Amino acid sequence: MLTRSLAVAFLAAAAPVVARPDISFWKRAMSPTNDTRSCGVYDSAPTVKAPKVNPWAQISPADVTAVWDLVHAPESGLNLTHPDKATLTDNYVYFIDTLHTNKSAVLPYIDGDGPQPAKYARVVIFEGGKEEPVSQEYMVGPLPVTPETSIQKLDYIFNGGKGGAVPFNARYFDGKRSQATDALLTSVMAEINDITIALFGGAYYGSGDKRTNMTAASPTPVSYDGTQAFRTIMFRYPGLSSYLTPIDFYVILDIPGTDPSKYTLRGIVTNERFFATVAEFRAAYDAGEIKNEFPQTRDQTWGLLDLKEDMGVRDLDDRLAPQSIEIGGKRYKVDVEQQYVEFMGWSFYLSFTRTLGLMMFDIKFKGERVMYELSLQEAAAQYAGFQPKAANTVYHDTYYSIGTYSSTLVEGYDCPFGATMLNISFPEGNGTQVHPQALCLYEADSGFPVSRHRTGSGNDYGFSRIGSVKGSALHLRHIATIGNYDYMFNYAFHVDASIEVEVRASGYLQSSPYYKNQSNFGPRIYEGTQGSFHDHILTFKADFDILDTKNSLQVTELKVVNQSQPWFPELGVFEQMELETSVMAEEQQFNWAPNNQKMYCVVSDKTNIWGEKRGYRMVPGKSNVHLSIMNSPFTRDQSTLLKTNLAVTKVHDSEPYANSWQNINLPWAPQQDFGKFFDGESVDGEDLAVWFNLGMHHFTRAEDIPVTLYSEAVSSIVFAPQNFFDRAQDGDLRNRRWVVAEAGEPLAYEDYGVPLADCNVKLEEPVTKILPWDTVY
Repeated sequence: MLTRSLAVAFLAAAAPVVARPDISFWKRAMSPTNDTRSCGVYDSAPTVKAPKVNPWAQISPADVTAVWDLVHAPESGLNLTHPDKATLTDNYVYFIDTLHTNKSAVLPYIDGDGPQPAKYARVVIFEGGKEEPVSQEYMVGPLPVTPETSIQKLDYIFNGGKGGAVPFNARYFDGKRSQATDALLTSVMAEINDITIALFGGAYYGSGDKRTNMTAASPTPVSYDGTQAFRTIMFRYPGLSSYLTPIDFYVILDIPGTDPSKYTLRGIVTNERFFATVAEFRAAYDAGEIKNEFPQTRDQTWGLLDLKEDMGVRDLDDRLAPQSIEIGGKRYKVDVEQQYVEFMGWSFYLSFTRTLGLMMFDIKFKGERVMYELSLQEAAAQYAGFQPKAANTVYHDTYYSIGTYSSTLVEGYDCPFGATMLNISFPEGNGTQVHPQALCLYEADSGFPVSRHRTGSGNDYGFSRIGSVKGSALHLRHIATIGNYDYMFNYAFHVDASIEVEVRASGYLQSSPYYKNQSNFGPRIYEGTQGSFHDHILTFKADFDILDTKNSLQVTELKVVNQSQPWFPELGVFEQMELETSVMAEEQQFNWAPNNQKMYCVVSDKTNIWGEKRGYRMVPGKSNVHLSIMNSPFTRDQSTLLKTNLAVTKVHDSEPYANSWQNINLPWAPQQDFGKFFDGESVDGEDLAVWFNLGMHHFTRAEDIPVTLYSEAVSSIVFAPQNFFDRAQDGDLRNRRWVVAEAGEPLAYEDYGVPLADCNVKLEEPVTKILPWDTVY
């Protein structure tokens, strides 16, 4: 999608579709094509040169291809089959990604004269051809590929006891595993298609059979510890909004190992009953015990996000809604090649991986580091209900490679008109896939002044002074559509030196068939559809480096104490507030205090001019929740990171991620056990990371139809300076007004050389060009 805004190849090149081209990874995709401009709204962002080459940048398309060729070479000894020809009992590459660069290698380079760290690729290989089939991760590097490049097992970042290996039963449930189970599912359904047609007007003859008119889908997890495997299959009516048309019919299969001939039926569930065999199910049907009490509709137009004219017309709604535009021109600078941004004192680098999506590094304000890393670690959801789909459904969206689902943004709606629209890319097979305009960068009005006060009163002094300072922030935004949900991730860098992280959820509910006696799991939202209650929990990592790597987590508690004051003897003893300050000694998980009566602040030993330790505090925003269920068998140990609001750990190269992307199928024996991070290490005066959760308890409602609304499905947090400076960071902002009102004199004001804009802004529909999502460059 190419628009009048600056569409640049920030994270990849939007080149013509050719086979494995020799392209520049940072090639500019286009220049704005319409020279009719007003007020700089559509001007390109000014350029800046990054101080260093980005050490966190993705591996290049050339590196992806070279790594692919290297691991497939016979001398590698990996005995790989091309994924297009592979079966369950073959070894084949599942994906290639960028391996994180160790912090210990980056700091000497980014802060001094150390060498630029070497780049490595992360390669996941499904090794079904081994005697004990596993999924194994490898690290390949240094890059670019030379005779010195090696292939080593990537074990050191996992603490579950098996390194980068995951048992076959718990490995990602890809298309090959799905196909292997389809024969059993088809045979089961063949015996009862007459019943499903009578009950639901649908039948399943196999995934590739044109007669099939029910969609089969499976949730996670599919194993507990890798020693077993099962597939819970839900059925829906196919269509654009099939998530909203579930059918009260489930088939559960036991599917351990690589031999499909050993797969068996565990049972069938419908009408809130379990049938262990097809014969039991047919007998109940023949006896008239099975009914479709609330038939599901096949009409899915009510679930589409188009104009619903039957709802009436709102007066004046034919006019364009208010827009946020950069009317004075862009005030941020970009180094496209190094993925580096500067704005009003802020500076930071960007990176991107297929498993985690967007990441930010070396975040500084006025040249002083605040954070080393800010990144998403997991986006999870756990459902509730009394049927197989909802009862045992838990999603970890890194499992589906959340970064690969960042979709094209609609200019003027997802992002303001004139925003800098950027492409993203990630390795796919032996090439690089590009998603155009999947990231936007823009400055926006905060909707309130950053500071404001009126001094004096005309009645008392005959004059008054009003000071008001313009509030704005630079926003970095992308939306990942993972199946049914569109997660909007927004990172705002405010001019007052605070950082706000916000996530919103829209999209289709993964709904359930309506059961009139199960209102405790959610309300009825359509004829045969119930909104399934669930939790959304999203874990982020904030690796604070307040000035350096020697930081502490300071806790300031507001306590209520009894106090007496000699100048008010008549009051006796009364309640008063006071502050009690301490420092967390060891790594731990913890929650926000009731009534927010504790302030958590990452501080340095260095002080400001007043002798106070310089730091940044964490301010809870909207809906700071954690997982509701603490002891579910489906989230027992692999979801420890989701069970508290906050956690603090000492930073280690061996603990870069809170979770493993394949952890979802190992709730009893996780590949990466976040709970093992907390082993008594000190976090006082150490290099520490804070892990925080955003999310929402999704109390489903009729207003989730057709999709959940961003307006209230939102969670946020703010990181604000706490004695980091000597005074508020607004005194040097020229975008302000100082109004002088003298008795009997005309009103006067000072604009500090920033006059109001005098222009006529013309907005036009963007020119669109959608590139195919499966295109590999």
